Amino acid sequence: MMWAKLKPQIWQWRGVLMAVPNVTVLTIALRLTGLLQLLELAMLDQFFLLRPPEPIETRIVIVEINEADIRKQGQWPMSDAALASVLEKIKQQQPRAIGLDLYRDLPVNPGHQALVKVFESTPNLIGVQKISDTFDSSSVDASPILKARHQIGANDLPLDGDGKIRRGLLYLNLKNDEILESFGLKLALLYLKAQGITEKPAANNPNYLQLGRGVFPTFEANDGGYVRADAGSYQVILNYRGRIQQFTKVSLTKVQQNSIPPDLMRGKVVLIGATAESLKDLFYTPYSSNVLTDPERMAGVTIHANLTSQILSAAIDGRQQIKTLSEPLEWLAILSWSIIGASLCWLQRHNSNQKMMVVSVFLAGGGLVGGSFLAFLAGWWIPVVPSILAFAGSAIAVTQYIAQSAAQMRKTIGRYLTDEVLSNILETSSGFKLGGERRKVTVLVSDLRGFSAISEQLPPEKVVTILNLYLGAMTEVINQYKGTINEFMGDGIFVMFGAPINRQDDSQRAIACAMAMQLAMQQVNEKNQQMNLPILEMGIGINTGEVVAGNIGSQKRAQYTVIGSHVNLAARIESYSVGGQILISENTSKDANIDLKIAGKQQIEPKGIKDPVTIYEICGIGGKYNLFLPQDDEVLISLNQEVSVEYTVLQGKHAEGTVFRGELISLSEKRAQLRRCPASCHQTSLHSLELLSNLKLKLLIEPELPIGEEILYAKVIKKVDESIFLIRFTAIPPKAIAALNALRQTA
Repeated sequence: MMWAKLKPQIWQWRGVLMAVPNVTVLTIALRLTGLLQLLELAMLDQFFLLRPPEPIETRIVIVEINEADIRKQGQWPMSDAALASVLEKIKQQQPRAIGLDLYRDLPVNPGHQALVKVFESTPNLIGVQKISDTFDSSSVDASPILKARHQIGANDLPLDGDGKIRRGLLYLNLKNDEILESFGLKLALLYLKAQGITEKPAANNPNYLQLGRGVFPTFEANDGGYVRADAGSYQVILNYRGRIQQFTKVSLTKVQQNSIPPDLMRGKVVLIGATAESLKDLFYTPYSSNVLTDPERMAGVTIHANLTSQILSAAIDGRQQIKTLSEPLEWLAILSWSIIGASLCWLQRHNSNQKMMVVSVFLAGGGLVGGSFLAFLAGWWIPVVPSILAFAGSAIAVTQYIAQSAAQMRKTIGRYLTDEVLSNILETSSGFKLGGERRKVTVLVSDLRGFSAISEQLPPEKVVTILNLYLGAMTEVINQYKGTINEFMGDGIFVMFGAPINRQDDSQRAIACAMAMQLAMQQVNEKNQQMNLPILEMGIGINTGEVVAGNIGSQKRAQYTVIGSHVNLAARIESYSVGGQILISENTSKDANIDLKIAGKQQIEPKGIKDPVTIYEICGIGGKYNLFLPQDDEVLISLNQEVSVEYTVLQGKHAEGTVFRGELISLSEKRAQLRRCPASCHQTSLHSLELLSNLKLKLLIEPELPIGEEILYAKVIKKVDESIFLIRFTAIPPKAIAALNALRQTA
């Protein structure tokens, strides 16, 4: 019961259910391989660039050493005496912490003792030491004086694969299980100590550092957009405040010349470092990713200032750290966006306005990026690229599924419409519009003779088998001659030449197609005989004229067809034909303008047609087609004794009420001569049989012949004299065939 309710829902959402799991798994697999990492990091950079500027950090002052400062020193590195003088001037302003981002592991005379004295008398001075060795740089030791006093911090900066700095260090793991604070953290701790804020484990996770209001989660290898990143020591994602312009800065020269306000550095963190290009202390950061300008680099001292500011802002102001989702939540986000992308396309698959689908997809994609940016402003780094891939991938997968379904549907519909009609409907701007246009079209109508009688004698399954075999063979022939099958009318076929595509030789191809169809009936009947099925005969009528071609019907249901009197005339001409016969109108004969083998000519007055119509029986077409029907060499055999019959004249599909008497005086396999009964036969009234009249006959044969109550159908095809008519059988039951054969054999 549950499955019965669930199955329609599954089918209704089949496209989404097929696309979402596959796209989600593929996207997660791509994410885990790390192929998306650089794209995700680039997206993070753009978020930093788009983020509104942070307030200027007033708690930090940067003393920068630029190219002009280096030139004024006269030497570089600057002498210990000059450095000692600078530090003394800074000390006079009473900052809370002084950070010296200059290596001083070796003396630079003159003035080394003066510098040592300053180092020993400045407890809030922090020096730097480079711990790590890389392929292009080596470790650098700290000043021995500051190291002995534990006044150093590590200035190492973790590099990402693209050479940018997006992470900072709080603690470094050294050998022998020792730990060294980073340069930025050391300075921040000195500042916070004056406010009574010290290090302690976080309440929610003892492995995290807590300072005042700020908790600093440890960076993990797969946080955010990273995949298997080096997460050694205690790292955090840098929440940059901005470029050096976001900090108070002064040049080294101004400090030396006492050209700064006397309380500029009071109670603040002062960092001294190089910003000069020649000193090579420059790094790529998220701010290097501006696509409109050349990549800019940030001085190491500015990066340390950003880390210090991040710690102070979190501890004092409660500024958020950049948080990341757990992997299961990331996967859930990928799944969610995959569902959204697939559902958007699937729900609008029947919408004729494709622009709306495109707009919806773009709006949803914009919502994804915009929502991720808003989350970033709130302190969350939610990977965007995997979600975009899942969203776009599922949308594309559903679109592809819809396209494949449409192709399959087109293939299926192609069994009911020709490729030309289908293309006219699907690939033209007016294909679905109701209405039509006048054009010259040649209409071919075919019908099986006596098929109704055959259908009455066979089970429905065999009737379907006969029809499928017959219609399949005829369809191949019609397609070969580029005819458009407008409709299968039971055992009849309605074919158009000239709609929806008009060609110069439409009439010629229609006649040649009719010839090929009659010739193909031999193969159809051979297969019928192999399956013990009845022999079939087909009549064909063709007419050419101006009709209206187009989509006829209503907005809910329409059909591409042709309408007009010439269509009706083609059907009327076909009704005059007998099995194996092709009749064409004079219009078609003139329009074809090709060598035709004509077996006969006559005038008819079809119902609904005002003027008489001349029709031709065609048994061959020359030119490039060169198709001819086999010659009819049937010979009528005179019977030793006439066979009495009762017959009724058919009007359309109905028989007249009057039953007439007559005699068959000669027979062949398909034809007979019928003589009207004279007045001595007690005929109630004399009558005149019209040419091409359809007759329903009953043989009045001796009881020993196996005829029973079998009914025969025939058409009057020639008037021999006033009382004798040549008829052509259109339907003969099996028992009647046996009886007639016996009569011919005894003649």
